[in-house]
Amino acid sequence: MSVLRIYTDHDITNLLFTTDSDVKIAAKLAEAGVRFEQWKTNADIEPGAPAEDVIAAYQTDIDRLIKEDGYQTVDVVSLNSDHPQKAEFRQKFLSEHTHSEDEVRFFVAGEGLFSLHIGEQVFEVHCTQGDLISVPANTTHWFDMGPNPGFVAIRLFNNPEGWVANFTGSDISDRFNRLEN
Repeated sequence: MSVLRIYTDHDITNLLFTTDSDVKIAAKLAEAGVRFEQWKTNADIEPGAPAEDVIAAYQTDIDRLIKEDGYQTVDVVSLNSDHPQKAEFRQKFLSEHTHSEDEVRFFVAGEGLFSLHIGEQVFEVHCTQGDLISVPANTTHWFDMGPNPGFVAIRLFNNPEGWVANFTGSDISDRFNRLEN
């Protein structure tokens, strides 16, 4: 189940808003300039599946987004709890960063926790299978896949180089929730 929680950026005990309604999540995130959609997952894809199979299963939706928004790069992140570098990947994504272009993720399987630092608030979006989130360019954020990841996500970028992070050096992500799966 997808969940949105919004906190003040200086006090995690100050919960301003929470919902598990997909409609309310999309509306609240849209107010902050973040795209959130629910897609039908029509393929039985497990973490660790080959990227080509994942892309082939969702090629029609990928092509639609490329046509609508001009994305140039598509890749697949697929991690399971047996991945030998899961701890390193988790730590890398947990550091607050930005991208010079939108970062779009569609969760084909599993879950992840996106935390967006917008203004003086932190929007925690627990994404699950079927969720598409688009983090706008230059939005500070971090992502937690949990200590035992189990997810498959399609990522789309305007940058032909793909995922390029600009780390802020802030320790804000250390003060907020983690995905403990």
